[in-house]
Amino acid sequence: MGPVFAIEHSGNEPFLRSQAARESNARSYPRRIPIAIGEAEGIHVKDMDGKVYYDCLSGAGTLALGHNHPVVVAAIKSMLDNKRPLHTLDLTTPLKEQFVDELFASLPEEFAKNARIQFCGPTGGDAIEAAIKLVKTATGRRSILSFQGGYHGSTHAAMSLSGTLGQKEKINGLVPDVHFLPYPYAYRCPFGKGGEETHRISSAYIEKLLSDPESGIVSPCGMILEAVQGEGGSIPAPVEWLREMRRITQERDIPLIIDEVQTGLGRTGKMFAFEHAGIIPDVLVLSKAIGGSLPLSVVIYHQKYDVWKPGAHIGTFRGNQLAMAAGLATLQYIKENEIPSKVEQLGSRLASHLLALKQDVGYIGDVRGRGLMIGVEVVNIREKPDAIGTFPAYPQLASRIQRECLERGLILEVGGRHSAVMRFLPPLIVTEQQIDEIACIFSEAVHAACTALHSAGAV
Repeated sequence: MGPVFAIEHSGNEPFLRSQAARESNARSYPRRIPIAIGEAEGIHVKDMDGKVYYDCLSGAGTLALGHNHPVVVAAIKSMLDNKRPLHTLDLTTPLKEQFVDELFASLPEEFAKNARIQFCGPTGGDAIEAAIKLVKTATGRRSILSFQGGYHGSTHAAMSLSGTLGQKEKINGLVPDVHFLPYPYAYRCPFGKGGEETHRISSAYIEKLLSDPESGIVSPCGMILEAVQGEGGSIPAPVEWLREMRRITQERDIPLIIDEVQTGLGRTGKMFAFEHAGIIPDVLVLSKAIGGSLPLSVVIYHQKYDVWKPGAHIGTFRGNQLAMAAGLATLQYIKENEIPSKVEQLGSRLASHLLALKQDVGYIGDVRGRGLMIGVEVVNIREKPDAIGTFPAYPQLASRIQRECLERGLILEVGGRHSAVMRFLPPLIVTEQQIDEIACIFSEAVHAACTALHSAGAV
């Protein structure tokens, strides 16, 4: 008999007190979502008070098939029942080869036929570190092009590539030669124009910058971008802009790294977000959903860059066989059930609800996203707008909306500039009825938050 892990039904509070007393001050989600989870299934979680929530955080996009999906559970049980190895470093197994086969078969053929894969440590951040080492080794160059608002992780190099300032302010010695470029964020246009002009000016600016012999940027080893910025506020890059970034980098022999840690495996309505633009990256970074809810990350890249030496990037837990089993089951389920096309329809349904709410509530400034990766930007219409008519972010109201959602049984995270974007990342198996219910709860929460702040004289 193995150990039995008993869960006493003593409510959330004892667990939250214990967590606050013992865990690091760096903990984040529990500060905004103060619950202790006892059970989880599908799109729902139940806390230790017995309250059930719609989970529209889903492990920051990790839980593509939701909690404890039957195909994932069966894959894990099969591994355990058949005494398969759980940990293999980078030694191969039949399961690992099958996982790679399925992953490569999910890629555009043009990419897969020349691809190599590097298994990394269990987080997306480690895979970003590997991708940067890869292109630096292959090109012999040092400058890196990244984008304002981007987020690539919390490890040293990944943090250096990210736009987020809070994490970096007290950290000295960040990776040098990182150059931040303007991302096409039309709602808060970095050029003060907005609309279609945003991505056109961004492309033109970047091309001129890279053609300028006095730009101050030595020959780049790579450009890294998200096809949809996640933590930056669910901002989708226009497909025209993505095509221009591919053309600009290709003409200058600059490896294009696309970070699909959060968007990969159907999240945006395509298996991979770059497919919306019909482009092929040089390097692709994947994590989160590819492990089927368990820790796994990989870098997939064109074989011409495969010049680094044995041991150039290692990690003890790069052979997580349970994650490969769960990831394989998830990949197969997503493809067999045509989940990406369903995601596109469900995303449109959710967006239509949110856009209708925007017409009713002035404090919602923008609704945007792609597939089931949608952001609702909360703004303060009592403050002065900028030159293109965009009102300032309203983090206090966004925080209140988040609390009102939680009270009504909906888990959402906030992100974006000033933490004023409500982010929807439900599991991809969400139904139309659940989408409607989630939208209804959110609408009630928004109206309640606005009413509460009005009553307090804050809006």
